[in-house]
Order: sequence, then structure tokens, then C-alpha cells
Amino acid sequence: MNQNIHTALYYAAIVSLGGFLFGFDASVISGVVGFVVRDFALNDWGQGLVVSAPALAAVVAVMTVGPLSDAFGRKKMLTVVAFLYTFSAGASALAPSFEVLVAARALGGLAFGSLILAPLYIAEMAPPAHRGRMVSMNQLNIVLGFSVAYFSNFLLLRVSTSEAAWVAMLGLDTHVWRWMLGLEIVPALLFFGALFLIPESPRWLVMTGRLEEARRVLARVAPPERVEQVLAEVQASVARSREQAGTRVRELWHPALRLPLLVALVVAITQQVTGVNAVYFYAPSIFEQSGVGTDAAFAQAIWVGLINVVFTVVAMVLIDRVGRKPLLVGGLAGVLVSMGVVAYGFHRATYELTPEAAASLPETVETVRLEPLIGVVYPNDVAYKQALRQALGERAMKDHEAALIQAAIRINPYVVLAGILGFVASFAVSLGPVMWVLLSEIFPNRVRGLAISVITFFNSLVSFGVQFVFPWELAHLGSAGTFLLYGLFAGVGLVLVIWLLPETKNRSLEELERFFAARAEGVSDTSPI
Repeated sequence: MNQNIHTALYYAAIVSLGGFLFGFDASVISGVVGFVVRDFALNDWGQGLVVSAPALAAVVAVMTVGPLSDAFGRKKMLTVVAFLYTFSAGASALAPSFEVLVAARALGGLAFGSLILAPLYIAEMAPPAHRGRMVSMNQLNIVLGFSVAYFSNFLLLRVSTSEAAWVAMLGLDTHVWRWMLGLEIVPALLFFGALFLIPESPRWLVMTGRLEEARRVLARVAPPERVEQVLAEVQASVARSREQAGTRVRELWHPALRLPLLVALVVAITQQVTGVNAVYFYAPSIFEQSGVGTDAAFAQAIWVGLINVVFTVVAMVLIDRVGRKPLLVGGLAGVLVSMGVVAYGFHRATYELTPEAAASLPETVETVRLEPLIGVVYPNDVAYKQALRQALGERAMKDHEAALIQAAIRINPYVVLAGILGFVASFAVSLGPVMWVLLSEIFPNRVRGLAISVITFFNSLVSFGVQFVFPWELAHLGSAGTFLLYGLFAGVGLVLVIWLLPETKNRSLEELERFFAARAEGVSDTSPI
């Protein structure tokens, strides 16, 4: 590997730290939400809003960060993102109320623009033959962020039960969820400082007429004999953009962009409606539904993070060898099967509260009020939880939900665990990294920032919806029905991907622009797809 590629990798590694922060910020709530529900007495909708607030704010961020990065530069906007992550983490940890917590997490959601900026910057720096792997570094850091958040949540939970004096002094025993949220400040500050070590994107420098600076940056990441050729290609693309200045929004509806837009929308919506953020952001809660208890649920969530990391690395190894389409097809098939396994596992569960199980419940549970439920066999979690609400009330049921389910459920929890881990592996090798690689490849330079913003808007909007309604779905559709629905969405996405998606590996951004233009005009393209 020559020095130019080493330099491009170095820049990609720094910028992809934004992915780590996104992953940590998004998934740390999985360990926090149960404590927040109890402390702030939240219903299903309040719980959903705490989890989904960043996704709602991201809907705004993704529509503005692309145009802003075109106006002010990729590097400057990444610096703003790093600051927002830092401020949001501190404000969330200190939030005195539900409303302040939602507002602080929404502020962090504005920083989710890193999901656009990082792949955009890396794609504009990377050589075509290595672009897929380098852009996937952002996804790898996202899943590393997930994994670190799950592990830190588990570790803090274990520490919070210690009787050591320093635990009480720091408030870990009573406010462990605040430490879970505040820990993000450390990587956020590291990201902010590291951004001063990278240059501006050469493509953005060309767009702003700073050709000499662009040439110097390209000299760091491209072979000497290729610098002028790459510069000329970027200049030509920028020139075409300037000829149509002020028409970018209308140009999104140009026939040459219909196929890229359709492909991007299908992949972006499928990525979310298959339930990925329900699994990532509610992982301990999902495992609690299988009756393993709170401590084991937090421990199993660590497996979600580890499987995520391993199979994201597999995707990085394969994406420039196998290609984008085979990974998506295989991954979606795996998602379909895995969600079917989870739904089957929960469908087979029954619930019966025996006298012995009732006696083993925490002392804070008014077991006398559960006497009408003892000996009754409930066929699903919806019926059992409804009976618990009637007997204990909504607040008491929520406060002790994990223990109440663990006491009554009859299920093989390993079936659910296997299905969830199979889903995570399938997603991590396909929809996770491949979507962001595709978005950075299939749009022309002149509209790339705007187009990615539009697609990510729909991605974030669907993500918000999935996260927001998940607690309600569990309460009304049940665990089996919820995961079956995700599996059906995966089936629809699989059919559409097989039908619509072309292959993009080993093609320069300018070559892909010509390819989609030729397809729009009905011209046969001789390059393999």
C-alpha cells in the first residue's frame, strides 16, 4: 500500500470518528431508557420520544447539512457536529426533567449530520478502488460506538450495585443513567481535536475555485501521475454544476437522476423499516421481553455490539471484492429469516404466574394484587401485560416489567437471542455499510450534497417513526407481531433490490455519472453491472 493510500486512510479514520459518536449517542439510550421511564413516570409515547428525539432532529439536520457543507466546507461542518455532540452529552446527563432531556437529545440529533458528512468527505478523498472500504470505515466506527455504549452501560450498571463509598459519592447508585449519557463527552472532545489534523475536501476546494489548494490535497491522496487527471475530472464535473446553478432542486427530477433516486430511496427506507434501530436502541428491553432479567439483558446487548463489529469488518473486506448488490441481497435474505425466527420464538411463548414465582418477586411489588392472575395461562405477552395493568396499574407494571415477565414466561430465550444476533449479522454485512457507500457513489458531484440530504431525510424520518412507535407496538401488537412485521418489510425490500439495483464497484464517481445518464437515455452501457 503506497503512501497516498495511507494518507487517505488516515483522513478517513479521523472523519469516521463521527460515526463512532453517532453509534455511541444513538445506542447509549438503550441502557438509559428503563431508568428514565421510572424516574420521569413516562408512558409508551414518552418512552418512544426520549429514544427517538435525536432522529426527529436529524430530519432537520440532513436537509441542511448537505447545502451547508457545499457553502462552508466539509471540514467546518464536521467541526460544528463535534461541538454539538459534546454539548448534547453534557446537557442530557444533567437534564432535570423529561422535557429538558428530550431537548438535549434532540440537539445531539442535529449532529447526526455526520452520517452524511463523513461518507461524503471520505468518498471525495478515496481512490475509486478503495472507496467502498474507506467509506465503510464510517459504518465500522458506528458499530464500534454501538458496542462501546452497550459495554459501558453494562459496566456502569454492575458498578452501580457496588457498596463502595466512591460509588455513592459519585451518585452512580442513584443516577447511573446520567453517567451513561455523560460518558460521551470524552470521545466527542477527541473528535473535535482530531478534526484540526485533516485538510478540506479537494472537490469542495475546486467548487470554490481554490485550485492550487485542491492540487496540494490531491497530491497527498493520489499517485503523482494521476493528480492532474483527477483534478481535470473534478473541474469538468464542477463546471457542469455551475452551468446549472440555481437549478439543483429541479435537477433532482431530471430523468438521469430518476434511477439513482429510486435506488437510494428503496435502500434507505428498507434500512430502517426492517427494525434496525428498534433492535439497537431497545436491545436490553427486547431481551427483557424474553424473560432473562435486567442484568442478563444488558449482558446480551453486548453480544449485539460484538456481532455488529465482526460482520461490519466482513462487509469491509467483501464490499470491493464481491460488490454492493450481492451483499445487499444476501443480507436482506438473512434479515427476513432472522426476524421470522424472533417472531416464532415469541409466538411460542406462554405466560403463567405460579404462587412460587409470585413469591420470588421484589418486595416492592404488591403481590396480593396479583392473586387473580395466579394459575392463569396467558397465550401472549399482550394479554399478560394487559392483566398486569389492570391488577397493578400502569406505573407499577412499568417499574417491575422485567421481573414480572421473567417470573411468568415460558419460552426458549436462546431462539430469540439467535434470531436477534442473526438479524444484526445480516444487517451489518449489508444494509448498514452498503447504503452509505451507494449514496456517496451514485449521484453526480453537482447535486451529491443535496441528493444525499434528501435521501437521508426520508431515512431519518422512517427511523424516527420506527423508534417512536416501538414501545406502542410491543404493547399492542406484541413481540411476535412486531418482529413479524419487520420481516415482511425485509421481504419487500429484497424483491425491490433484486429488481432495481445496479453494481457500482470499481467505477469512478464521474464514470457512474455517465452510466446513469446513459441508462436514462436508453443507451446500452457495456460496463458490467
